[in-house]
Amino acid sequence: MKFGLFGGATVAGAGDGSDSPQQYRAFIDYVLEAEQLGFHSVFLVEHHFTGFNQVSASISLLTYLAAKTSVMRLGTAVTVLPWHNPVLLAEQAATLDLLSNGRFDFGIGKGYRFSEFAGFCIPPAEADERFAEALEVIRKAWTTRGRFSHHGKRWHFEDVVIEPTPLTRPHPPFWMAAGSPGGIQWAASQGFCLLLDQFCDAEVAGSRVQTYRQALQARGATFDPLAVGLTRALHVALNAAQRERAHQQRAQFLRNVAALTNDPGGRTTLAIPSNDADMRAGTERSALIGTPDEIILRLKALERAGVEYVLMLDVGGDPQALRTFAREVMPEFQERPLPAAVAA
Repeated sequence: MKFGLFGGATVAGAGDGSDSPQQYRAFIDYVLEAEQLGFHSVFLVEHHFTGFNQVSASISLLTYLAAKTSVMRLGTAVTVLPWHNPVLLAEQAATLDLLSNGRFDFGIGKGYRFSEFAGFCIPPAEADERFAEALEVIRKAWTTRGRFSHHGKRWHFEDVVIEPTPLTRPHPPFWMAAGSPGGIQWAASQGFCLLLDQFCDAEVAGSRVQTYRQALQARGATFDPLAVGLTRALHVALNAAQRERAHQQRAQFLRNVAALTNDPGGRTTLAIPSNDADMRAGTERSALIGTPDEIILRLKALERAGVEYVLMLDVGGDPQALRTFAREVMPEFQERPLPAAVAA
């Protein structure tokens, strides 16, 4: 089993636009320590207009991390294609792949937060068509030798060439966020890797992995367990008080995300429990919460279900939680010796 990071930095705003870089710097140090501890990757979200400073320019931040890291894979989870000019995005992503020496994983999606569609003045009903056309342009940009043109419904480009070309040929691996059987099967049909969400329990996660495996095998492709990344919230809690704080933090995070995601007019994309008991039960089923021994048991349940690549969402960005996880949990799932930074 391999482990990565999921999420991103935040900025401490003063309420008047005078944001501080301190928390970005702390996040960068957090990622660098994770690399030393043996974490395989970092996947950054892309979100806009949140009011609590989630990462908006994920490719920019990953490009900086490319210069600071040496072996970690650097991924987006996800770049929302409907928001972007696909030619400019192809150039930026290719530059990141080049500068990282081919360590870029290009996670893509259609978007799901009502607040973002509203902010960009894009009807949610257009998400599918905008995604499809942007993906067509990016693929064309990375696989066409020389210049190309594109004239579609949303985008027009005439006699353009993408510079630079990605180091990874024919292009960086695509990762698709999907959860429904149809979405998972479509990702497999395209040869995409798969990103699974942080909310499903082990049984559901296992069924989704199996759907993906079967869809690949149906087209004669080989299933790679490291082509499926499952996100899990990480809360190391060594006593009852820490566990209670973890539940409160998780509940507040979910309420914040639901407020940004769901349509005030009634359309609900992210349903969260309305009472504390159900919220706690859902967290216990889906998050990695508790002592190292409890977390090991939860991961072993995922492993039995067919999950072999887990991406950790630690909202607080606590380096000590990473160190505890690396020292006391990761050895249960790895055959290689611990990195020196962990053994010390």
